[in-house]
Amino acid sequence: MADQTFKLNNGLEIPAFGLGTWQGEHEKIKHAVTYALKQGYKLIDGAYCYGNEVAVGEGIKDALASGIKREDIFVVTKVWASYNTRVELGLEKSLKNLGLDYVDLFLVHWPLLLNPEGNDDKFPKLPDGSRDIIRDHNHVDTWKQMEKLLPGGKTKAIGVCNYSKRYLEQLLPHATVVPAVNQIENHPALPQKEIVELCKEKGIHIMAYSPLGSTGGPLMSAGPVVKVAEKHGVKPSTVLLSYHIPRGSTVLAKSVTPERIKENMSLIKLDDEDMKLLDDWSDELTREKKLMRFVYPPFGIDFGFPDKS
Repeated sequence: MADQTFKLNNGLEIPAFGLGTWQGEHEKIKHAVTYALKQGYKLIDGAYCYGNEVAVGEGIKDALASGIKREDIFVVTKVWASYNTRVELGLEKSLKNLGLDYVDLFLVHWPLLLNPEGNDDKFPKLPDGSRDIIRDHNHVDTWKQMEKLLPGGKTKAIGVCNYSKRYLEQLLPHATVVPAVNQIENHPALPQKEIVELCKEKGIHIMAYSPLGSTGGPLMSAGPVVKVAEKHGVKPSTVLLSYHIPRGSTVLAKSVTPERIKENMSLIKLDDEDMKLLDDWSDELTREKKLMRFVYPPFGIDFGFPDKS
């Protein structure tokens, strides 16, 4: 299951399972990346704003030194919001941090612009402490810069993150290149059917982050998840990670612990009965307006998430 791949709309194969690298100390991230790749992980997901691309790159370098081939690693990174008018520079900075000549997938992290001339490279703030946002920026302009990167060969595919239906509908009429991927928070308690269905219709692959919700959150103890886990004799986390494969989505598991990194690879095949139980729970949460989103950016902008309370 963990070694399955999906085909993107440009013909590129993307692994169904990968390692997320948000948060974590330099050495822990470095060793986690190396260990994951040696265990058979094929996809590493990072971002400029995580502040650890150098560690990710060192981890990849150590894996390459052990005999793993670069073409067998699918590397993802993202242009940060303070570089959304300087996309090429954002890519160059990430490549330098990673120590790579190219990435396999480059994503727009958020569809907004943080002041590129503000008082911080990543998180510029106004005197009152709020984020320094350029309100009249059009995210379509960022995408036009993304499209210009492809002929240079420094990224094999381009896509977006955190795009709701509203933002995709604004973008697609102006896109020469349809995004290959939309990376979103996704799990049974946040199925995001509206955006998932639109992406499927347009040939945009879903990559799910935060598949387990938050640390110590309610997903791991939810009745339907526990029931499926007990049926298969696995942990609830295995069910939550495995949930995405039948949906045709790539899922990212985040850990710096060797045991957990290895354990997360043990995906199982959920049958129709399992998926129906989880989908019925999703539908119930949707009807009762009890969907659970665990990642809300502190930007003070409505991103068009339909489930936001």
